[in-house]
Amino acid sequence: MTSNKQFYVTTPIYYVNDRPHIGHVYTTTIADVLARYHRLLGHDVFFLTGTDEHATKVVDAAAEQGVSPQEWADTCAGAFEDTFSRLNMTNDDFIRTSQDRHKTKTTQYVKALLASGDVYLGDYEGWYDAGQEEYITEGKAEEYDFKSPFNGKPLVRKTERNYFFKLSAYRQQLLDFYNQCDADGNPFVQPQARKKEILNRIAEAQDVPISRTGMGDWGIKIPGDDEHTIYVWIDALFNYLSTVDTDDRRGYWQSGAIHLIAKDILWFHAAIWPAVLTAIQKCEGYGWVNLPAGVYSHSFWISEGRKMSKSLGNFIDLEKIDYYVETFSLDALRYFLATRGPMGTTDSDFAESKFAEVYNSDLANTFGNSCSRVTNMIGKYFDGQLPASQDEGLPVQEAVQAALACMERLDISGYAEAALGLVRQVDSYIENTAPFRLAKDPKKLPEVGTILYNSAETLRIVSVLLWPLIPDACEKVWERMGLDYKAQMDANTGQGQLEAWVAWGLLKANTAIEKGDPLFPRYQVKK
Repeated sequence: MTSNKQFYVTTPIYYVNDRPHIGHVYTTTIADVLARYHRLLGHDVFFLTGTDEHATKVVDAAAEQGVSPQEWADTCAGAFEDTFSRLNMTNDDFIRTSQDRHKTKTTQYVKALLASGDVYLGDYEGWYDAGQEEYITEGKAEEYDFKSPFNGKPLVRKTERNYFFKLSAYRQQLLDFYNQCDADGNPFVQPQARKKEILNRIAEAQDVPISRTGMGDWGIKIPGDDEHTIYVWIDALFNYLSTVDTDDRRGYWQSGAIHLIAKDILWFHAAIWPAVLTAIQKCEGYGWVNLPAGVYSHSFWISEGRKMSKSLGNFIDLEKIDYYVETFSLDALRYFLATRGPMGTTDSDFAESKFAEVYNSDLANTFGNSCSRVTNMIGKYFDGQLPASQDEGLPVQEAVQAALACMERLDISGYAEAALGLVRQVDSYIENTAPFRLAKDPKKLPEVGTILYNSAETLRIVSVLLWPLIPDACEKVWERMGLDYKAQMDANTGQGQLEAWVAWGLLKANTAIEKGDPLFPRYQVKK
């Protein structure tokens, strides 16, 4: 039986000034793990990713290539879609900000804000970060030594006519919103260590420019003023709402969106975005718009202990991503990203030696080896027929509940470790009971059967838990155990029954158990 609960998760939409790289793949993988987990819970999931196309960088990159911005955007957006498809991401939609469905809705939102007075025409004089396409306050410019924290290039002093959003008018409401989220036990920004900086900036926030001039025909025009193009960051933020602002999708927005982003764009998502939504709520026809459930801001990947750089040759690009998939498997890439990635406040190192170590220790030697060991003994001692258990089984539910609690707070590595803890419990159980020795005495085969049933049943539960991370391997386990979980999810449009499937005793005696090839062949590190 599936749940009617809806769950909405988004990645940032990615600039199309270049091809995808490990940063894009990482955030999208994390979103995919969460989407799969919630589908497994039986929830009605909407998972969104896409491309951010109306940036000055895109115009510049197109000019360098001798093509129009639209042609360049089409090429790069296609590369993102193809990459995510090859990596089996299960996004439900792929939004492009150059699509009419987005442009139409964004124009409507800005028009409503103009009518409400929360967007007005004024003059801007201050600092601008061209690399990040962000306006910088005087205080922040001084803090940054008047250089971009994004690329180290000097900030630009600008004087221009802009349309502004009244961010200053929503300072107290934002602070109250943060306090209420904390009081409810659902902090809006995670990790919480990032919250203090955001609150300090909100307390001093000034009105922010939301338009640019000189963009030609590229971008979305301010309603009623063709000289001004909606600033790319405002345009981009609206994608989360425009995609689900339809009669059949608004429920996803109202369920409370979870935005997954990198730490460099937290200000836009944690301050400007909730303020804009608060303003829109007051506009006619938008009373249904609520604020997101949360923003999770992860850190960056470094490579072999150093900042990633094409010039250093340590950049994890599509070719290197393909190498890891071909060498270790897509599941292995997903597992490493999800469990060793920079979900906290520190950056994570993507090193091949570390990748191989995690692959061998967690996947080949633990989960994969335990599955092979148990199924091989069932084949050897019981002709491939699952024996019956003579006792109540292993105590696994405490670990199961610990895993579920980890995922609820987006602790994916803790979730995986709780599941692998059950595999290690199986290994210890086998070492302590030694079914391979007991089997030498025919009178003790019922005891051997109990050991192998308990081991197989625990591994079945582990395979359910690990499916969001390593779906291909877990589906092979299901096939070998005669389980139709994948078919059930397909029939229920991707929705599973996690809580029912992790109950003890669902494997039935006399079920045919296949051995099969190793799920994760051990990787021999090349010297």
